[in-house]
Amino acid sequence: MTQAHDKKAHDKTRQLRLGFLLHGVGPGWDDWRHPDAQVDASTSFSFYKHQAQTAERGKFDYLFVADSVSINARSSPHYLNRFEPLTILSALAAVTEHIGLVGTATVSYTEPYNLARQFASLDHISGGRAGWNVVTSWLEGSAANFGKDEHLAHDVRYRLAGEYLDVVKGLWDSWEDDALVRDKASGQFLDPDKLHELNHKGEFLKVKGPLNISRSAQGQPVIFQAGSSEDGRSFAAAHADAIFTHQDNLDEARAFYADLKARARGFGRDPDTLFILPGARPVVGSTEAEAEAKYRELASLGNLENALRALGRGFNDHNFSQYDPDGPFPRHVAAEGHKSNQSQSARILALAEEGLTLREIALRSATPRGHFVGTPEQIADRFGEWLEQRGADGFNLFESLPGQLDVFVDEVVPILQRRGIYKTDYPGQTFRDTLGLDVPVNRNTLARHARSAA
Repeated sequence: MTQAHDKKAHDKTRQLRLGFLLHGVGPGWDDWRHPDAQVDASTSFSFYKHQAQTAERGKFDYLFVADSVSINARSSPHYLNRFEPLTILSALAAVTEHIGLVGTATVSYTEPYNLARQFASLDHISGGRAGWNVVTSWLEGSAANFGKDEHLAHDVRYRLAGEYLDVVKGLWDSWEDDALVRDKASGQFLDPDKLHELNHKGEFLKVKGPLNISRSAQGQPVIFQAGSSEDGRSFAAAHADAIFTHQDNLDEARAFYADLKARARGFGRDPDTLFILPGARPVVGSTEAEAEAKYRELASLGNLENALRALGRGFNDHNFSQYDPDGPFPRHVAAEGHKSNQSQSARILALAEEGLTLREIALRSATPRGHFVGTPEQIADRFGEWLEQRGADGFNLFESLPGQLDVFVDEVVPILQRRGIYKTDYPGQTFRDTLGLDVPVNRNTLARHARSAA
């Protein structure tokens, strides 16, 4: 594709979705060492405010804050010292108007009543722009931070997640949309028949309700999920509005996309209501040579010691520095990946199957080049290709180097807009308006109508 592609007609019903990951000093172990990097970015509100407003200027669908609840001395700089997701998103709600606000929270180590209340509060503060990234937490060290003797097994965590999500949605539906009468003349504040206890008793959870905050303008926060394991895929296909993922090439992306859409259809869902959003870290240059130079600049920040630390995260923080870096990948640690982050460890084990040394695997994994290094036109071409070839519905973007978000917004976004595959403005006020998703019908209202019709 070339710039002439701008003038071609496009299917207006299918638009590219873009999110931006607020990641402070960067996703890698050495990003903070760049001369232009702000070393306290992960705890700087002014830094995040600039990024949030820049992403909104670029009409991004959402901001995303990742999280984990366990660190050690081998953790990446951003995860060592950062804001709690809902706190920073609530602050950013006050300095933005349209962009979605998606935060990560774990079902394994958070009480569902507290979580439901926090996200409902963010939803009201932002005028209906909240989203919840549902995770189960994969680092075993998390258990000790919450007084637990052991971390739940992978399949058990996903059983918990299914029950937990149903409980939280039930709590969000505690108030029917017209329950708050607020009639000063009569003195009636609420219709008690439209405030509902949940009274849930399940395999893992026991929650009475009702929640002490009503539904927002979008009904319920938008649900995100990031699992790519077998359990994760089925969970996302059944419950999520959007899924974060990672694929190394378009063929892999198309296979994942087709699988998730088919699973969604199997659960009786319209597959177009599930957005597949691979992660991308664009490196944009005014010429191909400049873009390649910027990528090399990014890669040069790393070193083997930190690359090995990064490699360990997918294997339950395994210490890979104890092995010969020029020897083969130690296959006996594969079981740690099965207990921990299955999708991440699977990608690394696939590199081991190619016969790469531990050093080669670590360095390649630490700064993957990806498919999005090039000029603004080339980046737009590749985004359009992944959209058209159904490898993605959009992308969850990381900033590769300081200032690259601004470059993307100023130089890539206008091309995508001219090509007709990216919005020129927000279509409404809520996050669901932006994504074209319906407001969920309150389950208690639905039951009331069913009783009336019987």
